[in-house]
Amino acid sequence: MRTIGRHWKVVVLFAASLASSIAGADTLRCGSNLINTGDRTFEVERKCGQPVQRDLVGYTLGPNQRREMMREEWVYGPDNGVFNILTFEGNRLVRIETSRAN
Repeated sequence: MRTIGRHWKVVVLFAASLASSIAGADTLRCGSNLINTGDRTFEVERKCGQPVQRDLVGYTLGPNQRREMMREEWVYGPDNGVFNILTFEGNRLVRIETSRAN
């Protein structure tokens, strides 16, 4: 019976870590600096340097639905086989994702 309980704990921990990696993070370390969602593009560039790739993804409506905001993705890496993909809306960092290099 104890073995089953132990296995459930492992399954739950694995599922939680998988969900958090899919959902993305709110913070990313660039060397000794941290960037957070809500940071401006110039702050991220100052802390992390130039991205490897920078793409204009399109435009999105702002929170008040009256103003269009540019949407960009910046890619850093690969670092130990992992790419960091940062999404900006209106020059604010809104999402941090990680993706394994193929």
